[in-house]
Amino acid sequence: MNRPESRRTDASTDTREASVAGHAHAPAMAAGAPPTAIERWALRRLLRLAGNPPVHFVLWNSVPFAASDAPAVARLHVRDRRTLWQLLSNPELRFGDAYSRGDLEVEGDLVECLQAMYRAFPAVSEQNRVYRGLQRWRNRAGLNTLAGSLNNIHRHYDLGNDFFRRWLDEQMVYTCAYFPSPTLSLEQAQKRKMDYVCRKLRLQPGESVIEAGCGWGALARHMARHYGVRVRAYNISHEQILYARERAAAEGLAAQVEYVEDDYRNIRGRCDAFVSVGMLEHVGAGNYRTFGALIDACLAPHGRGLLHSIGRNQPCPMNAWIERRIFPGSYPPTLREMMTVLEPAGFSVLDVENLRLHYAKTLEHWLARFEAHSDEIGTAHGAHFTRAWRLYLAGSLAAFSSGWLQLFQVVFTRSTNNAIPWNRAHLYAQEP
Repeated sequence: MNRPESRRTDASTDTREASVAGHAHAPAMAAGAPPTAIERWALRRLLRLAGNPPVHFVLWNSVPFAASDAPAVARLHVRDRRTLWQLLSNPELRFGDAYSRGDLEVEGDLVECLQAMYRAFPAVSEQNRVYRGLQRWRNRAGLNTLAGSLNNIHRHYDLGNDFFRRWLDEQMVYTCAYFPSPTLSLEQAQKRKMDYVCRKLRLQPGESVIEAGCGWGALARHMARHYGVRVRAYNISHEQILYARERAAAEGLAAQVEYVEDDYRNIRGRCDAFVSVGMLEHVGAGNYRTFGALIDACLAPHGRGLLHSIGRNQPCPMNAWIERRIFPGSYPPTLREMMTVLEPAGFSVLDVENLRLHYAKTLEHWLARFEAHSDEIGTAHGAHFTRAWRLYLAGSLAAFSSGWLQLFQVVFTRSTNNAIPWNRAHLYAQEP
């Protein structure tokens, strides 16, 4: 994949990071006593637990440290002893914190560095069971209650529309795009995704649709404009709802699309199609049966539904830094866990698709646009915020491209509905 060179720049220092091949311009380290034998042992053990990734550490005394003689994809510069001990005590959380502060510098390509770390990290089944249990308990302890969900969504989505507008597409779609051709622009791919969802749902003019979690409202407007349906879309982000209502009114769609500022648990009414794109990650596995019962209460006997969610191949808690600093309350489910939404209500699964590489391509576009506007973002939000979001986007790209994360689309209907397609021709007839 072609990745932007601009992502090698740290906004907090405005210094160009050197390539892996040449270290002459590596960031200068703070002076201090050399690492002790205990610190070197602890760092060696940390690298071993991480699967000995092909990255080298350079500590504050400018001496490289590596767990093996393998060539390094990147070098991680640790500014001081405090940062090292924070990494040793809680690497999953403190790596992101140190990078955001500028106390940890990545010399080399940030995405390639993170990809190498993801690929080296032991499989979920091989990780320490006690550690995984504590992490899972930590994630589940902050339950996605009505109040908790409102706070979680506010911390991520209400950062200001101007921030997201700098790096999303023109329609402000903040979910995985669909690239039937990898040469499509981000705008084209997001429109293809919305069409793809509509074709999977086989929408017909005059039908009613309920959307749970609508973002800035692009999908609802697309369904109404191009498929002639009526949409009631729910969201608890105040800023997103205001934007969606204003845009629907400006585009003459206010009579067809109703944006409701409310929690999905308060959805009422009947519909021909139920769709949720990018919201299941915020529901919490403990609420999946409740969510399924709500869909069951809403969906007409002939109704169809689609769930679109970031996921995993095996159960695993969200990265501690992302959950704490970027996406509170989030949890990417496995396919088996997603079935907890559908199975108790007796829904039949019609189609399952994994769009993992499409999300990697989407993130590639987002990261390039983010870097193109990083100076403006830094001016508006500060260097710490800019570095944190650079790491979040780069880490997400690395997670999808390395297979650490998945993107599932699941189409379903009632088990008694026989008005279902015999093949998938309706999905691909309009693709290039």
